[in-house]
Amino acid sequence: MSDIKTVAIIPARGGSKGIPRKNVKRLNGKPLIGYIIETALKVDEIDRVIVSTEDPEIVAVAKEFGAEVPFMRPEELAGDEIGTLPVLQHAINYLEKKENYKPDVIVLLYATSPMLSNSRIGEAIRLIKEKNFDSLLSAVEDRGHYWIENNEKYERLHPNNPQNRQFMKPLLKENGAIYITKRDFLMEKDEIVGGSIGFLVMEERETIDIDELLDFEIVEIIMSKRVFV
Repeated sequence: MSDIKTVAIIPARGGSKGIPRKNVKRLNGKPLIGYIIETALKVDEIDRVIVSTEDPEIVAVAKEFGAEVPFMRPEELAGDEIGTLPVLQHAINYLEKKENYKPDVIVLLYATSPMLSNSRIGEAIRLIKEKNFDSLLSAVEDRGHYWIENNEKYERLHPNNPQNRQFMKPLLKENGAIYITKRDFLMEKDEIVGGSIGFLVMEERETIDIDELLDFEIVEIIMSKRVFV
């Protein structure tokens, strides 16, 4: 371990509107959250893997797969309307006040990225350290053409000057797989992404964000056919 303490935090509520009990739903025989825990534990740059949850079943599953669950998330931080920022700040406050453990780098990972590789997470952590970014996120290139409705008419939003695809400067679209923030920025600026921002550009095929049942089915097919992306 280096002198820079790096903690991965996996938020996992018991409730889910889209897919009931999504975080512990079986994906090819394994609870969904088990995949990202196993992946995070393989990252040499991560010192601790912590799950933040209010749900006893998720606690049991998380511990079974090797994650730490040093606290139960308060119910007031487990509602649908609660953002991720206060959940991360609660975890950091607990570690610092109850364990006298102050992390330097916070890696936010989600159970909904079961195909994310440990090598990509490690690459992202090394990048934020080497370039001294305040925060970093994973993204994919987007070369689409976009329109937006304005006063019942549609206007071109991007690009302003249409070009052949190969000449377009792509947008970067968050893929929801990796978010990394320096501790001081997260706690003092109250932001997960901000300040000097780095990007880890990934390919679309590298990970799938599970948001609905169809995503479950797609990932199950890929995994069953051993088609690794």
